[in-house]
Amino acid sequence: MRYSQIFLPTLKETPAEAEVISHRLMLRAGFMRKLTSGVYSYLPYGLAAIRRVEQIVREEMNRAGAQELLMPMVQPADLWKETGRYEKYGPELLRFKDRHDRESCLGPTHEEVITDIIRRELHSYRDLPVNLYQIQTKFRDEIRPRFGLMRGREFIMKDAYSFDVSDEQAETSYMKMYEAYKRIFSRCGLTFRAVQADSGAIGGNFSHEFMVLAKTGEDTIVVCTACEYAANMEKAEVKTAGPGSTEEMAALKKTETPGKRKVDAVCEFLGIEAARLVKTMVYMADGNPVAVLVRGDREVEEVKLKNLLKVADVDLADDKQAFDATGVPTGYLGPVGSAIRLVADQEVMLMRNFVTGANEKNHHLLNVNPGRDFQAEAVADLRKITTDDACPVCGGRLELTEGIEVGHIFKLGTSYSEKMQAVFQDKDGLEKPFVMGCYGIGVSRVVAAAIEQNHDENGIIFPVPLAPYKAVILNLDPKDEKITEAAESLYAELSLAGMDVLLDDRDERPGAKFKDADLLGMPFRITVGKKFASGGIVELRNRKTGESTEMLLDQLKVELLAKIADATVN
Repeated sequence: MRYSQIFLPTLKETPAEAEVISHRLMLRAGFMRKLTSGVYSYLPYGLAAIRRVEQIVREEMNRAGAQELLMPMVQPADLWKETGRYEKYGPELLRFKDRHDRESCLGPTHEEVITDIIRRELHSYRDLPVNLYQIQTKFRDEIRPRFGLMRGREFIMKDAYSFDVSDEQAETSYMKMYEAYKRIFSRCGLTFRAVQADSGAIGGNFSHEFMVLAKTGEDTIVVCTACEYAANMEKAEVKTAGPGSTEEMAALKKTETPGKRKVDAVCEFLGIEAARLVKTMVYMADGNPVAVLVRGDREVEEVKLKNLLKVADVDLADDKQAFDATGVPTGYLGPVGSAIRLVADQEVMLMRNFVTGANEKNHHLLNVNPGRDFQAEAVADLRKITTDDACPVCGGRLELTEGIEVGHIFKLGTSYSEKMQAVFQDKDGLEKPFVMGCYGIGVSRVVAAAIEQNHDENGIIFPVPLAPYKAVILNLDPKDEKITEAAESLYAELSLAGMDVLLDDRDERPGAKFKDADLLGMPFRITVGKKFASGGIVELRNRKTGESTEMLLDQLKVELLAKIADATVN
């Protein structure tokens, strides 16, 4: 492609709307333009990068035995009502009615649609396993769309769905996708980790997120420095340290703590560490109050709490909600004589002689002990993990890092097939529900994540596999016949070799061409200028390393093809 012909409206200044690096650079580099909140038009350069991701995804999905189809974006509400998700999914599901007053929605995902197809078409165990996928536009009505393609409302997604006869076969399908995803993100040239994750609104009982590691990532993940364990904060498992305290139980004692409501203030007043205090926090679980016990220096992980209680939503109660439920001001709540349900983090149950609120204003209790002084309805891992905790797999040291979710795979089990009565006959003639899995990749998000991970102060640094063009040829003097002839000859030769190359044939200053080349982030820059006119020398520059090599024009093709091959994983 010639720069003089491509539709590539670059910007010198960063638009005010851009918040993160990928958003800024994608707008400046002419990738896309905003249509409305969270919705973007993909311009040719940006779409070319997205197509690179799609190609890799298709190749690896096909290699893993999946088959491509395409399902409608508009879905009837009746299907979603069968699974209960029409109400449960929340306001992110854009609902509407057509001219016949029929309820529909714009698909944020396609579990219901694919299950409907399978229950109509497959009836025997002989038809299984099957894995079907699509690459399609999705819509989720995010309350606060932000960060460009990182958190938009409309986006391009690859979603796949597997159907098996048993949990054992479903595990095989799941691992095929797990390995396929590792190949996909490796081929994209990204640094990533597969982390254990919560299944969220999709459902199911097991899942992994694939996270691109980047300092600007919006998700914090936990990784072990000694083994391959990785998990997001919502799923990271805290192992209890030892059998607990063997300290003798002391007598329960009430003490006055006037005006001391906060953990720090109570601890300073009593002369104790926060680890010797237990907080009683009131949450509203689907609108019903529940008290949660956690050590004073810990924080509740709300997703773990939601999963324990098997509710759709949990929110920390405000002061009025807590008082209405307990009759006690916030800051003085405790488990002894609690007026509402009580659940405890596992760590609390191993403690002895700790401090809690006394359920009386301006008072706390000393020497509180579980079992003797209170009973918890349920005990579980309910707190956020920290770097002071050990790896739950090997006991090694943990680190927290930032990541951008680009893929998520789920074991769905039979939750959808049972609700939608999607069944097959097994080899004994018995009806069984399909055992399902689902597997998503945010295709457009992969491009944004790649830029978040690969950039510098001058612009994008594309991994070779994702670059819309592998190289840009800069003709530094289009009016010089010798330079122009060499640039044109090289452009034709590389194009004939099957390489996507951009020829900057504009009548622009060299400095402007260098700046645009860096902004656009093509892996290699070939400069044809005065050194060629005087001595037949061209320059090949690696955008990632900054390394420049001068060589004769005849050498360049072989050198460039070799560098591209070295940077490409098949």
